[in-house]
Amino acid sequence: MKFMQNLGRSLMLPIAVMPVAAILMGVGSWISRTAGDNIVSVFLTAAGDAIIGNLAILFAVGVSIGMAKKSDGTSALAGLVSWLVVTLLLAPETVGDFLGMEAADVDPAFENIQNAFTGILCGLVGAFAYNRFKDVQLPDWLAFFSGKRAVAIVAAGVSLVIGLALLFLWPFVYQGLVGFGEWILGLGPVGAGIYGFFNRILIPTGLHHALNSVFWFDVAGIDDLPNFLSGEGTYGVTGQYMTGFFPIMMFGLPGAALAMYVTAKSTQKKVAAGILFSAAISSFFVGITEPLEFSFMFLAPVLYVIHALFTGISMFLTALLPVRMGFGFSAGALDLGLGWSNPMAQNPWIILLMGVGWFIIYFLVFAFVIRKWQLKTIGRQDEDALPDSEDTASGGDARFAATAARFLDALGGSANITSLDNCATRLRMELADVSAVDEAALKRAGAAGTMKPGGTAVQVVYGLNVQFVKDAMEGIMAGRIDAPAPDAPAATPATDTIRTETARQVLTLRQPIEGTVKPLSEVPDPTFAEQIMGPGLAIEPTGDTVVAPAPGRVGHVFDTGHAVAIVTDEGTEILIHVGLETVGMGGDGFETLVSTGDTIDEGTPLLRVDLEKIRAAGLPTITPVVVLNDEHAIVEFL
Repeated sequence: MKFMQNLGRSLMLPIAVMPVAAILMGVGSWISRTAGDNIVSVFLTAAGDAIIGNLAILFAVGVSIGMAKKSDGTSALAGLVSWLVVTLLLAPETVGDFLGMEAADVDPAFENIQNAFTGILCGLVGAFAYNRFKDVQLPDWLAFFSGKRAVAIVAAGVSLVIGLALLFLWPFVYQGLVGFGEWILGLGPVGAGIYGFFNRILIPTGLHHALNSVFWFDVAGIDDLPNFLSGEGTYGVTGQYMTGFFPIMMFGLPGAALAMYVTAKSTQKKVAAGILFSAAISSFFVGITEPLEFSFMFLAPVLYVIHALFTGISMFLTALLPVRMGFGFSAGALDLGLGWSNPMAQNPWIILLMGVGWFIIYFLVFAFVIRKWQLKTIGRQDEDALPDSEDTASGGDARFAATAARFLDALGGSANITSLDNCATRLRMELADVSAVDEAALKRAGAAGTMKPGGTAVQVVYGLNVQFVKDAMEGIMAGRIDAPAPDAPAATPATDTIRTETARQVLTLRQPIEGTVKPLSEVPDPTFAEQIMGPGLAIEPTGDTVVAPAPGRVGHVFDTGHAVAIVTDEGTEILIHVGLETVGMGGDGFETLVSTGDTIDEGTPLLRVDLEKIRAAGLPTITPVVVLNDEHAIVEFL
């Protein structure tokens, strides 16, 4: 699931440019059909088609950037190289040369190789080549091709293998879908529903064109689309394989967009609205749905399956009812208006009534599912991954940058740090010279404590905002951020409320996971055992679900799922850290059930844990529950 969410976020960059292009293309097509080709229609259509017609290559570049680790553009070049290699290898002309035949005689499957599936696949190749080979060191006589210069070369090599595999596999898949489409022709309205479902499911692969050709054109003698446009089909029959798309594209998907906006976090609503509402407009008016569909297709695949099911149901119902409509471009309001008086149009007003119903259904179902399963749709990511977001470190909150600069000085300077990472609350580093660490200076700069596990390892305990400090340190070390002046204010570790009272108070919480309660002193990690992070209790867990110990909101959910912090309604910050050193598991064995910023009640499930995987990794499962912003608190569980 995490892979799919990362892939979905990677597609946000190209998706953001699609809605306006879709509207331009649709308006240009409408002008052309009503007033004939002219300079305005040609200009608008060409401008929109420059984006929509090249969606696959935009996906190749966007995915290669988004899936790469700290990409600097090299991965984008690799993704583009992969795309060029695969699509040229599998172009009809090239395939014809391979097989010794004319391009016109080549399997029509290869005319549809430039699709979203190929673009995403090539983007993944580019990201893989970058992540794996950007630091490769070759022998001296090949040194020129070391490092990032090797990335595009590797991507091209991998793409040769992929192209060879698709040369044999792609025609079978394509022809299989054509045969499948011909088979369901005899199923009547049920067949129309099955077609509608698979039409949407196949969008990511581009193979929906194979299925469409059976029902819309003359592959199997239906020719639904040309017959409708010419007005020479069979009244009450022609249009049945197009009509059901109108209620979904004009009303259903805009309802889904509204649901995603309503469920977005308040801090991300503005950016989410920019994408969702413009995409909804293009879906309603011109029937171009890709901007909306790709916005949740990978971020929340379950929603896309629901969308495909709804499309199938709509196709079934319209085929069953006395309603027929067709389109020349797509199932949007412009084509509905143009086709309203077509001789083949039957009761088009029913489409509008159905559309209102589908708008309500999409809105209610999408909103419920998003909230129920805490799906990471647009505006609900743990970190803002929308297209205009900036790298936290490069944006540079001055307070964190000041703390980062002071930490670097106290750690012996940038050159002394050979490795830098962070877990839930602490910096984890490898230093060239551990003796250069000034623990007092670290404390003055905001550190809660310093740990030296042994060898060259050093850990600096900071708090929930440790990631921002780490990012700022990396920015200063890389030269992306200027180190602040010495008198710049440092960031304090607390995230929300800092308690000033010194009276010890008893904090009664619900036990967040089933198991045996133990004092923190029994945790085999001095950061917790010595209460450097704060007071609390520990649990040797036997259950598999971490629940909220009190009502409030989620302060932070860590990407690896091994820890979660909540802020109670009274402002108390509580960290639940499942196991020790479990950050190194990279999320394996953990499933997050909430998002940062979510409102929670006592008992709301937060994380799901596979204890056996933790034990198999040789790590302790003991789970500290720590109060971060009240060192005088006494914690007890109900």
